[in-house]
Amino acid sequence: MSQNRSFLRMPLIVLLAAIGWMAGRYFFFLPKYQAGQAAPHIEAQLADGSTFRLADLRGRYVLLQFWGSWCGPCRRENPLIASLYARYGGERFEVVSVAIEKDAARAYAAAQQDGLNWKYQLAETTPSLRFFDAPIANAFGVKRLPYLILLDPQGYIRLVDTDLARVEALLNQHEQ
Repeated sequence: MSQNRSFLRMPLIVLLAAIGWMAGRYFFFLPKYQAGQAAPHIEAQLADGSTFRLADLRGRYVLLQFWGSWCGPCRRENPLIASLYARYGGERFEVVSVAIEKDAARAYAAAQQDGLNWKYQLAETTPSLRFFDAPIANAFGVKRLPYLILLDPQGYIRLVDTDLARVEALLNQHEQ
């Protein structure tokens, strides 16, 4: 009889462990910011050595693209972002690419190869691509790639962990 009880407990233990793992994963990946919150202050160095300040882009919609040269889904999304930038980029819309890398040179080479031709290219180096220990990624709570955040012209977050279709729909809506 006691052998039957221990046999029945095993599936329950496995089920509880699976639920605990899924709940932990859910809370781990929750966005740090919600729509309507002010974006954190960001200052970094661009590939050309000049200083980048996110606040300098106020007055435009800003798409923050977190990606990596080593990330297959990111590389597949890059041409779509380049196309979006070709249509909307300029006075009203800007893209800021933040590559999470072990080697910044790889990010800049991949950006050139993928047609990411906007000025704001940042590469954050991290010792571990498993945990994105880089200042800008940490500031925005990025824990997976690709990850897109859209800021409005006042510097507030409009879309978090979004997709390009939603970004384009919002830009179309505000272009008219």
